[in-house]
Amino acid sequence: METIKKLTLITVLLTGMANSVKAAIDPNQQTVVAGNNKFALELYGKLESQQGNLFLSPYSISTALAMTCAGARGQTEKQMAEALCFAPMKNEQFHKVFGEIIKQLNASGEKGGYELVVANALWGQKDYKFLPEFLTLVRENYGGDLQQVDFAAQTEEVRKTINAWVESKTKDKIKELIKPGMLDSMTRLVLTNAIYFKGKWASPFKPERTQDSPFVLLDGQKVNVPTMNQTSKFGYMETNDIWVLEMPYVNNDLSMVILLPKKVDGIKDLEKELVSDNLAGWLARIHKREVQVFFPRFKMASEFGLAKVLSAMGMPDAFSGKADFSGMTGNRDLFISAVVHKAYVDVNEEGTEAAAATGVTMKLTSIREPLPVFRADHPFIFLIRDNQTGSILFLGRVTNPASKDN
Repeated sequence: METIKKLTLITVLLTGMANSVKAAIDPNQQTVVAGNNKFALELYGKLESQQGNLFLSPYSISTALAMTCAGARGQTEKQMAEALCFAPMKNEQFHKVFGEIIKQLNASGEKGGYELVVANALWGQKDYKFLPEFLTLVRENYGGDLQQVDFAAQTEEVRKTINAWVESKTKDKIKELIKPGMLDSMTRLVLTNAIYFKGKWASPFKPERTQDSPFVLLDGQKVNVPTMNQTSKFGYMETNDIWVLEMPYVNNDLSMVILLPKKVDGIKDLEKELVSDNLAGWLARIHKREVQVFFPRFKMASEFGLAKVLSAMGMPDAFSGKADFSGMTGNRDLFISAVVHKAYVDVNEEGTEAAAATGVTMKLTSIREPLPVFRADHPFIFLIRDNQTGSILFLGRVTNPASKDN
C-alpha cells in the first residue's frame, strides 16, 4: 500500500461570532471578537498549504501578540494592529475589553461543566527597566505578571522554567515550547500564553459502537480509522456544497462544529469559501434535528514558528531593526526575534481535550424529512465554539484521522 497522506487538522482558538450566542455580549466585545475571528481565518489561509497535520490556537497567538502590541508604538503598532485585525479602539480600551473576554472564558471554565483555562506570563531580564504602565496594563488586563529571570547568566535554566510553566498550565500536553538556542544573552523579554480545554460531549458516543471504517484521503486512497457513531439531536444545516454539524459539550456552553464538503475532494474549495461572512451565515442557519452521525476518533499535535508568516501578513517592522516597542521600555531597543506556537488535540467517544501555547521572544535591536446521515468519511473542517460569547475556540481540518503528527 502506498504511503498514506498525513491527516491535516487545524484548530483555532478565537473569540466569537455574533451569531448563535445564548446571551448578548457587549458591543465592544463583539468588535474585538470579530477582529480575532477575521485574523484566525486569515492565518488559517496562510497556513493551509502546509503539508501534514496542522493544529493551532489563533486565540492563543492573538493573546500573546496583544500583550506584545501593548508596548508597540508608531508604525510598528499600526502594522501589528492591522495584521492581527485588532479592533480600532484606543489602546487602553482595546486591552481592557480583550482582558474582559479572557476573564469571562476563565470564569466559564470554573463552573465545573468543562475545563477551560487561559493563562499569561511575562519573563523579563532582571535589572532591565520596563515601564510601570506597560507592566500594569498587562497584569491588570491579561493577568500576566512579570517574572524576573537572568537570560544572560542562566539561559538554559530560564528556558526550562518557562517550559515548565507552559507544561503546568496545559496539563503536560505542551512540552518544549521554547527550543534550545531560542534564548541568549541578548534576550530581554518572553511573553507566553497557554490555553487548555477539556470537555465531555453532551451526547457521548458509546465506545462499543466504534468500528474501523474507511476514510478517503486527498489522493483517493482509503485508510481504515476508528469511527464513532450515534443517532441523536444535533445542530445541523446543509447547502448544495456542504453539511454542517454542531455537537455540544456538557452544559452547551461550548460545541464543536464540523464543516464537511459534499464532494469527497471538496476540502480545497471549502477552504476558499472559509471567510467570516460565509462562516457566520452557515452558523446562523444551524437548527436542531435528529441526525445519524459517523465521526472519526483522532489525536494530533502541531508546532511552528510564525515570524515569517506574520511578517508577510503585514507587520514586518516588529521583526526588524525598525521595531518600535518604546511603550515597554521608553526606548526603541527591542524587536521580536521569534513567535513560536504548539498545539494538541484528542477527540474521542467521551469528548475533547485540547491545549496550545504561544511564546513571543524579544531581543535587543541590533416535514419530517428523511433522517440525514452525516458520515465524515472524507476530509472535513471542524470548529469548537464557546456558545456564550459565540467564540470559536478551535478550528481544524482533517484529511487523514490515522495520522497523529504533521
